[in-house]
Amino acid sequence: MSRIDALKGFLEEEPNDSFSRYALAMEHIKLGQHDDGIKEFETVIQNDPAYVATYYQLGKLYEREGRVQGAVSTYQKGIAVAIQAGESHTRDELREALTMLEGTL
Repeated sequence: MSRIDALKGFLEEEPNDSFSRYALAMEHIKLGQHDDGIKEFETVIQNDPAYVATYYQLGKLYEREGRVQGAVSTYQKGIAVAIQAGESHTRDELREALTMLEGTL
């Protein structure tokens, strides 16, 4: 059984498990299945907007896909969520990613 199959099995039992869905997105990315990764990350954010790690990974994936506005928007939303959650490390990572991206525009 592949990791993707195992994670999908977990999600059948618990569809709103943010950790499993995040892990599934990361597995899709490893296999070059970026559209599937984006879909899973977007689902995490829709179901659990406070799952702050998702914003960085989704923003980076948007960047790799040339979806600059999606990356900017994702980083900005993630910064706001990280501030609200008191996640200063994640906030700083998101700010740095946003600054670097804006420097290329």
